Amino acid sequence: MSQKKHPSPPEIITCEVVAKSKLFTIESLDLQFSNGENRTYERVRGGGRGAVMVIPITADNELLLVREYCAGTHNYQLGFPKGLIDPGEAPVEAGNRELKEEVGMGAKQFADLKTLSLVPSYFNAKMHILVAQDLYPESLEGDEPEELVVVKWPLDEWQSLLTQPDFTEARSVAALLLLQQFLASEG
Repeated sequence: MSQKKHPSPPEIITCEVVAKSKLFTIESLDLQFSNGENRTYERVRGGGRGAVMVIPITADNELLLVREYCAGTHNYQLGFPKGLIDPGEAPVEAGNRELKEEVGMGAKQFADLKTLSLVPSYFNAKMHILVAQDLYPESLEGDEPEELVVVKWPLDEWQSLLTQPDFTEARSVAALLLLQQFLASEG
């Protein structure tokens, strides 16, 4: 399949911080495109560290998910363990730490499925999707305000997970579908 590619991104004429909170910095960008067209865009500047999402698979072929509070939707969502990569950590190290903090398990084996962009039109953030296998019990103190509910889901019933009303986060849905591609290529 042939795809036409743009030669280079538009030129940033000006970049100004228009809002800032503890978590986010919003920038206004005045851009000039290669055809001479000028536009103003806004974006959330990411911290640059990246994040991980881990799909843990137990020896009994169960997926481990967590149900946690999500402020954006003001409800509880079911999804895979995830979190920011700490300074100096590699994605696998961050994934193993998040597993220990959120589900009380570590993993001896990881596979990197894909690095996703999160809302690239407005946000420069990346998330590494990892599969974790050969799990062992180990817990670390996490930063969640309440204990997360760990949910075991039979791997062979993965499609029914897509019908759950609280399994709606696009990153978790994408991770589940990437997992199926990964498992099919292994078999």
